[in-house]
Amino acid sequence: METIDAIILGIIQGLTEFLPVSSSGHLELTKAIIGDGLVAEQSLLFTIVLHFATALSTVVVFYKDILELLKGLFSAKKNEERKYVFKIIISMIPAVVVGLLFEEQLSTLFTANVPLVGLMLLLTAALLIITDKAPISDSAVSVKSAGIIGIAQSIAMLPGISRSGATIATAVLLKTDRTKAARFSFLMVIPLIFGKIAKDALSGDIVFNPSDINAVIAGFIAAFIFGLIACKWMISLVRKSKLHYFGYYCAVVGTLSIGYYFFT
Repeated sequence: METIDAIILGIIQGLTEFLPVSSSGHLELTKAIIGDGLVAEQSLLFTIVLHFATALSTVVVFYKDILELLKGLFSAKKNEERKYVFKIIISMIPAVVVGLLFEEQLSTLFTANVPLVGLMLLLTAALLIITDKAPISDSAVSVKSAGIIGIAQSIAMLPGISRSGATIATAVLLKTDRTKAARFSFLMVIPLIFGKIAKDALSGDIVFNPSDINAVIAGFIAAFIFGLIACKWMISLVRKSKLHYFGYYCAVVGTLSIGYYFFT
């Protein structure tokens, strides 16, 4: 893999991991339009490295929150941090169940399925536009809301549905404070990302090519830097009710995707 290719993939990963445009959807569209090409060059090791970079960027942005949650979790007294961790665990259950029980079925959807991606992008667009019109609230995430947000996250495993967009939108529509919704959305995915990384790392399918070391490092740095930018930007966008701009973008891309499929 060329270093410049690795940097491009790292930038794409860093941005689309957090911005509500569906990284998986864009990946499938890229494969359908220009072929596997650049995408096919990603080894399992490189994929793990990019996901680790974006997960690490989330940890950096929310390190104070994470430290407080860890302190509360191991405290001998009951506290709000422990309750919050419990909510995160609840939110993880749907995605874990779907991922384990329907892994093969989900993988069949990731075959440059342009019509599906287009429709799911339109669904994402509608969700983002509606979310910005929701009334302002200062409520925190409840246990019930955490479960529903978790279901939204499991649905977002479909290509074309943005994970961050689906979870934040669901939280806001459940009358959660916008900043708290974004915070919960990013914190709830950290254990899942590291869990997926561990699963892939222990699969025994990793092949390391010493000649790719520079490209891997470059990809990691690009994904980490742009992950930081996108994560902070997303929090600001949610707080200012600016998600509809990404909704318009997803609507355009979704429409063009469906048009491309039927007229080419």
